[in-house]
Amino acid sequence: MSILLSADIPTNIYFPNLGIDLMRVRSGFDIFGFRIAFYGIVIGAGMLAGWLIAERMARKTGQKPDVYLDFALVAIIVSVICARLYYVVFSWDEFRDNPLQIFNLRTGGLAIYGGIIGAILTAVIYTRIKKYPLWLFMDTGCIGLVTGQMIGRWGNFFNREAFGKYTDSLFAMQLNIKDVSDDFRMPLIRLKEKYADREAAFERILEIRNNTVIRENNLEYIQVHPTFLYESLWNLGLLIFLILYTKHKKFDGEIMLLYMSIYALGRFWMEGLRTDQLFLWGTGIPISQLLGAVIAVGSIIILAIKRKKAAA
Repeated sequence: MSILLSADIPTNIYFPNLGIDLMRVRSGFDIFGFRIAFYGIVIGAGMLAGWLIAERMARKTGQKPDVYLDFALVAIIVSVICARLYYVVFSWDEFRDNPLQIFNLRTGGLAIYGGIIGAILTAVIYTRIKKYPLWLFMDTGCIGLVTGQMIGRWGNFFNREAFGKYTDSLFAMQLNIKDVSDDFRMPLIRLKEKYADREAAFERILEIRNNTVIRENNLEYIQVHPTFLYESLWNLGLLIFLILYTKHKKFDGEIMLLYMSIYALGRFWMEGLRTDQLFLWGTGIPISQLLGAVIAVGSIIILAIKRKKAAA
């Protein structure tokens, strides 16, 4: 979901059941009148960290680290383009009246599956040109990829986006209603028209609207699942597992298949909580949830087949 904070005024973010109050959280800062969004800084930091850890893993496994730097310089550009295209294609209504907003990345709107697809396609072409073993390259590269995802998700925190449905659980997060999508403020009749063919999404948004809380200075806050946090923690656990498992892998490509299956399973669950899903055209089917299910099942099947062959 691509949004812009109201007048970019810093506001508070609360985790009431954890007793954490984050005061005057900004979305970015200005340098000589130019707005620098924390979203972009965090995404960039994730990319840098991903490249560094991929290079480190390359050294530990006897590969040429320079190969991954050359790849990263191309893959980062391609992945950002593909992540944006994926988002735009499945949320065209947001850009139909103002197509130039397609090029405005500072307010969010990068779909991770698009980025993953871009990275994989780039890897296939790159390894073919360089005559480098594809699956060995994928095993190392996916560790860098999940590192970037783990860090990059915090860009959603600063943009107040990629959150889930209403909750009063331990990790419940409260956001100023002025900082989030218009869906939480627009007249109910318009909201119902917008989600006429997506009843489940409408019900999630309505539940959030019906459970707002009043905080300081009579400001209204929504209370939701911080799904960006869940995904970041899931990716942290996955990263640790993949690094530890690398020395025990049975065949090249096993790490990549483990990454795809475990990440997709977690994303399938988290996507079911979110309120800003991208939908398959003309349906109420969340495209990322559908894609996650297909990737998870496909990766697990291929993994089982290849492990059986490796053991034979």
